Amino acid sequence: MTYTLRQAQIPILPAGHQPIRILHFSDLHLTPARKIEIADIKSFIDLQPDLVISTGDFLAHVEAVPVVLDALDNLLDLPGLFVFGSNDYFAPKIKNPLRYLVSDRGRRIHGVELPHRDFAESLMARGWSNLNTSRTRLEINGTIIEARGTDDAHLDRDNYSLVAGTPSDSDISLGVTHAPYMRVLNAMRDDKLDVVFAGHTHGGQVRLPWFGESKALTTNCDLPNWRARGLTKIENEPWLHVSAGMGTSPFTKIRVASPPEVSLVTLTS
Repeated sequence: MTYTLRQAQIPILPAGHQPIRILHFSDLHLTPARKIEIADIKSFIDLQPDLVISTGDFLAHVEAVPVVLDALDNLLDLPGLFVFGSNDYFAPKIKNPLRYLVSDRGRRIHGVELPHRDFAESLMARGWSNLNTSRTRLEINGTIIEARGTDDAHLDRDNYSLVAGTPSDSDISLGVTHAPYMRVLNAMRDDKLDVVFAGHTHGGQVRLPWFGESKALTTNCDLPNWRARGLTKIENEPWLHVSAGMGTSPFTKIRVASPPEVSLVTLTS
């Protein structure tokens, strides 16, 4: 196993409800050449999740769609929720890796367009719910979950008004988005969601030692650096779980003090 398993518990279920094990992964950035990562993804099924949530950036190559579908094959038999990130729409291009550490001021460098429509249709055909611009309800272990999501805020494709509104007829409510920009998190807070799942940050990708732990230098969005990975909570706001992700751009295969990770988040009463 070449990744870190991050585990967390979130006490949001009504009293007496059975725990729900959520596998949360993000930022696979898969290419056909990443054989070790593909094998790692196939092993996720051994964690025995009840629900799978992917927060985007599955792809990093024009021929990656069948590779991802094969890697996820067993997980696609489970209930799943997904959104896309910028790398699901456009292939990566070579650029100065130091750009990651500074604001791009809205300027993006994109490669060729990827077959994201076919990819989304393939995931939905296996039963996963596309939350890029929609809401859904599902029942897991006797708990009714309302889930909603936005398309990628890093590309300004998010339009929360399409899914806005206070949750109803559910036990808990989840938000799913790729890049945890504050405008998305604030909108989900205003609708009183219970927990938000996001990715995009790579945990900072480059972290520095800091009083026995490590500190992210960036989140590549306007989320505060201290929330770059893992589970965090601010009073009167939803819980936020940010996956540090599994991969990197194929042109910048560097992670410092931020190893590849997948999360097993257990919802409890």
